[in-house]
Formats: sequence, structure tokens, C-alpha cells
Amino acid sequence: MLTDWYRNIEFAYPWVLGALLLMPVLIYEYVRRNQKQQAGMLVTTTHFVKGNTGYRVVLRHTLFVLRCLAVTCLIIALARPRQKFTETQNEGQGIDIMLCFDISGSMTEKDFTPNRLEASKKVAIDFVRNRPGDEIGVVIFSNLSFTLCPLTTDHNTVINQINAIESGYLQDEGTAIGSGIATSVDRLRNSKTKSKIIILLTDGVDFGGTIPPDIALQMAKYYGIKIYTIGVGSERDVDEVVDTPLGPVVQHKKLQFNEALLKQLADETGGQYFQATDNAALQKIYGSINQLEKSKIEVTTYDRFTEKFQPLVIAALIYLLIEMVLRYTVFRKYP
Repeated sequence: MLTDWYRNIEFAYPWVLGALLLMPVLIYEYVRRNQKQQAGMLVTTTHFVKGNTGYRVVLRHTLFVLRCLAVTCLIIALARPRQKFTETQNEGQGIDIMLCFDISGSMTEKDFTPNRLEASKKVAIDFVRNRPGDEIGVVIFSNLSFTLCPLTTDHNTVINQINAIESGYLQDEGTAIGSGIATSVDRLRNSKTKSKIIILLTDGVDFGGTIPPDIALQMAKYYGIKIYTIGVGSERDVDEVVDTPLGPVVQHKKLQFNEALLKQLADETGGQYFQATDNAALQKIYGSINQLEKSKIEVTTYDRFTEKFQPLVIAALIYLLIEMVLRYTVFRKYP
């Protein structure tokens, strides 16, 4: 919770926070003075004096701690913490983009770091952040397809939905590429923009589903939708550690990949096919698509702020009030 608060907060006068560097100095000086305190009367022996372990001794530093907390809160309050809200006004016409994610079991293969799906999510989020003004949606598929996020310019929502994607989200196992494309086409077919694209990210091994890829391809062509296909992985042999009742066992397996299907989908719709063999290549591919599909958009940004210093001022006053009450009651000194 504290991390989320800090992430959404900025300071109007951040230089004021430099005053917090005085706190270690004050603490050091307090400790030094406390160690130098001596009794006002010298005695030859103290064996008859019992150790004083009352609550006043145990809590003797409470007043100083409260004062430090109060000063810290006041310094942060003077820096004027505030929450920033950004509003954008778009002029012109962007591109409508559906990100179509394969979330089948094969996307958990670890030939990417940490696996195919997590690597794909990370670079997709970066892509979304670089497309201001475009309407972007998200479709996921395994044996079934599902619209996770409809077309929207609210890219924070898109990013949150991408972060939430997990393998097995749709439970039914399979890789229904045709169904995923068909659902994406359905979301784009009524779009009024001149450029509509689907970015299909999969290993290309199609099985299951109710709509064959060739039917989905004809649907995309009919509505003038380009398909950019990203083949994640490659056909190669890997060793995988599998837990068995007898302990971990290394198994040899061949990763599956269907490059021909992905090339066909891209070529026949005017898109392009890319193959990603590792995380760096995947990042470059999204950068290439970002350059290929350009839109003229003028974005006007408006920032508004909500002040958040009031709770800190209240906390400082409470600390000071508690200190005063304790100073003149529990820790009161009598002449």
C-alpha cells in the first residue's frame, strides 16, 4: 500500500525534503547528550542505591521520539505531496489495435525468461505505452477466446488487464488461433478508423476451437484488417526437469512451432510475420510494428492535482499534543 501511495505521489517542493537530512544530526546530538548526563552529587559508593527501572526510565526517550516524528511529518507536509491526475485530449485519428494473446499451456515454455507468456506481456505493455491516441483492446484465447478488454484509449486499463493475464485463465486447454482472430475481428469490424490491425502473439500450433484459421483469415480480409503475427519460440529440442514420485527427472522434448500458418495470416492481410526467439528479439519486433503503423495524433495533456499534505499536518499536531500531555503529566519535573 505504501509503495502504491509513493508511486502516485509527487512533491511540489521536493527540495524541502533535504531538511530530513537534519534528523540524523538531531538524533546523534540527543544520544551524545544523554550519554554525558551525570548525577549532580558525588558519592563514594552506590551499592545502597537500587536500580531505577520504573516506567519513566523505560519510556524516557518517548518525548524525543514523538518530537522527531512531528518534525518529520511537518517537513514532508511542507514539501507539499500531491496526487497527480493526467487527462489527455486527442486530435486526429489513431489506429485501432487488438492485441490477441495465446495463453495455452505451450506459452509457459521457458525458452524465454521467465517464460513465453510473461515475456510477451512485458513487451506488449511497453508497446501500449508508446501508442498514445490509439484505441487498443485485448483478446485472449486457448481452446476458447475471450475479450479481456474492448477497444479503449484508457491505456492504464489495458495495461492492468495485460498484467492480469495468466496461463489457464480460460481453463479449457487448446490453441484456437482461428477463434482468437475471429473474436478480434468482431471487435474491430465496426471501427470507423482507416487502419485496423490485429497483433497475434502465439507459437502457431493450432488445435481445438470452433472457427478454423482459414475462415478467420477470410473474415479479417473482408473487413480490411491487417494481421501482424508474432511467432514466439522455435522448433528445437530442450531438456525439462519434471517432478516424479521418484524425484526430479530430466526429460527431453521438442518445442512445437507452426511458422507456415503465421506467415499465411500476415501475407494475405497485408501485415507482416515476425519470429521471436528470445526476449530481446521480441522487444525489437514490437518496436518494428510501432514504426510500421503510424498515426498522426496531437495529444494535449492536462494535469490536475489533489493535495495530500493535510494528513501529515494532522499527524504532526497529534504527536506534538501527545508530547505536551506526557511532558506535563507523566514526565513532569518537580523543582
